[in-house]
Amino acid sequence: MKEDGPVRPSGTVPPVGTVPRADTGPPTSAVPSADTVPRASTVPPDGSEYVLPMIPVSAGALLFDRNGRLLVLKPTYKSGWTIPGGVMEADGETPWQACRREVREETALDVTRGRLVCMDFRRPRAGRIGGIRYLFDCGRVPDSHVAALKVQAEEVSEYRFVPVAEALALLRKPIRRRVRAVRMRTGKPRGRGIAYLEDGRPIRDVSPPSWSGK
Repeated sequence: MKEDGPVRPSGTVPPVGTVPRADTGPPTSAVPSADTVPRASTVPPDGSEYVLPMIPVSAGALLFDRNGRLLVLKPTYKSGWTIPGGVMEADGETPWQACRREVREETALDVTRGRLVCMDFRRPRAGRIGGIRYLFDCGRVPDSHVAALKVQAEEVSEYRFVPVAEALALLRKPIRRRVRAVRMRTGKPRGRGIAYLEDGRPIRDVSPPSWSGK
């Protein structure tokens, strides 16, 4: 990955696709409980019936400036800070396409390269539908593109590039755990492997050797 290669202003690149905007921030009261997670009914050849879970998927991006500071966003629809990203569309969109689209919509930047660094499975429970969260490291944003960054006003009230240690103090807990799993407080990557988490916590049997769980 070239240092200045992954990101450029979105106006210079055709969009990935014309898909409808995902609702990435419903109020808690609007989120179905664990008992109402949508499922698909399937009848196998032997005539028995079983149910396949329909699991929501979202993707987020780690974007840094040339000083290694992480881009964080303050949403208008929930408390705390987050990173660019959102829900994958149910029209065949992939996690990587969802990451690119969400970054473009929220920041007017277009990421062209990224590396999957984390996958986090969140169990459904009352008031939370759960799902799978992908995290991509999309590298550094050139200075000229930082100047062109424009947030989506209806969803983002503020943005900052901050040191990773400061970002960890600002980010909402689920995202903080993912970032902490792949980046040290100094900003240095923990390794080249993919961190596998469940509810934000490492599972030692499947985590990269470089991840200690602390």
